[in-house]
Amino acid sequence: MSFDFDREISRAGTASLKYDGREAYFGTDDVLPMWVADMDFAAPEAVTRALLERAAHPIYGYTLQPDSLYDALIDWMKKRHHWPIEREWIVLTPGVVPSLNAVVMALTEPNEGVLVQPPVYFPFFSAATKTGRRQVLNPLQLDDGRYRIDYDHLEQCARDARLLLLCSPHNPVGRVWEPDELAQVLEIARRHRLTILSDEIHADLIYPEYRHQALATLTDDPADIVTAVAPSKTFNIPGLGLSALIVPDPERRASIRKVLDMVHMSAANPFSITAFEAAYREGEPWLESLLVYLQQTRDAAASYIDRELPQIRLIQPEGTYLLWLDCRALGMNDDALIHFMTHQAKLGLSPGIAFGKNGQGFMRMNIGAPRKVVMEALERLKKALQ
Repeated sequence: MSFDFDREISRAGTASLKYDGREAYFGTDDVLPMWVADMDFAAPEAVTRALLERAAHPIYGYTLQPDSLYDALIDWMKKRHHWPIEREWIVLTPGVVPSLNAVVMALTEPNEGVLVQPPVYFPFFSAATKTGRRQVLNPLQLDDGRYRIDYDHLEQCARDARLLLLCSPHNPVGRVWEPDELAQVLEIARRHRLTILSDEIHADLIYPEYRHQALATLTDDPADIVTAVAPSKTFNIPGLGLSALIVPDPERRASIRKVLDMVHMSAANPFSITAFEAAYREGEPWLESLLVYLQQTRDAAASYIDRELPQIRLIQPEGTYLLWLDCRALGMNDDALIHFMTHQAKLGLSPGIAFGKNGQGFMRMNIGAPRKVVMEALERLKKALQ
């Protein structure tokens, strides 16, 4: 079975945030959009087929979450991540970002500390600040081109926190945390009675040199761990908005359900449910081909940057389809860097500063696109720097 990831598909006029939102976000639509973390590839054909079959039934009413939906996730986690989860552990939610906020509200009290490890996906910050909690920062350390956790500082921070928001694999720096690294996090959490929300939405997008380890599989008692997963990044269906929290502890699970019920946060869209199940049931061959394609694109981009863009340093991604570009050698402040990328290089990238002050001087580039587009972006950057 072959999949054409080189095919260019126009998304203009589809109300795409990534394309039709360029003018509003960048002040111009004359940029190659490589910011929003969705891919420019057609979703697995099995997903499209299932959606068309569901759409053929002309009534789109209130919808149950069928047992087959839960079975699809259980089977996927067991096969791909060697984690036998239980049906009752699963709490369906309309996306990982709403999940972050719901978990913070459910498992902490106002003014309690929520630990965040920047530079990190920006909703991690707002999940703490907008819920009236206290944000506690444990910045990652860039050491010889690879980000690491500062465990001594994490130990200090844990004394003043109730919940750790862990990004695993990490967005935007692309780290796939190793088992011994995660074990140290678990030990610190145990000592300080810290609950961990492990956002593992990118867990299926791992390059072959690395392996994702679900945090909850590293302990005999995962009661203090809540894991967020979704097919959205894996199969390029984020606009359909359905994810799952895996919550082994019944008390934490009840608290999370209470918050979801309080705000009537529904996860029962008939199309979301259809796509979720079809992706996990039939999407694996597509994913395997995607991973090969992304690896080749990553390697081509890394080679080009090393050869043609000596002013830019790539932090080699171990997972995700995101490149974290160290642009500090350009000597620009963040406003100047953003202006340069937007108006001279004509690239729509995510500014590193959006991921916390530790992202100053960096840019995030989404390579989930036909390779021709990614290489064109790098050529634009080279020309602008000349």
